[in-house]
Amino acid sequence: MLVAFSVAPSGDPANGQAPGDASVHDAVAAAVRIVRESGLPNRTSSMFTEIEGEWDEVMDVVKRATDAVGGYGSRVSLVLKADIRPGYSGELTGKVERLEDAIGAQEAGGPGLAE
Repeated sequence: MLVAFSVAPSGDPANGQAPGDASVHDAVAAAVRIVRESGLPNRTSSMFTEIEGEWDEVMDVVKRATDAVGGYGSRVSLVLKADIRPGYSGELTGKVERLEDAIGAQEAGGPGLAE
């Protein structure tokens, strides 16, 4: 499965122990570190982090990343989108490669969108 997720804190931490200059990027960095340390294929963009693997392992990483962000606020917002396609792997890059191939074919005059 592929999961794209975004996680961010809000409010003051319940324990009041967040760094005085804590910002969303500090919390996001804590989450992304967990994703990267998982060893699962992943990619981070300006808005989302994508991760690929089996259901249980991906959801475990998302939970741990969300828990890490919880230390930066009294609430956590999680946005998650999943593409569940049993029997497929390598889709983190495969989907983008197929898209680029389709764009190239359209630019070369091949099948594409009607004008």
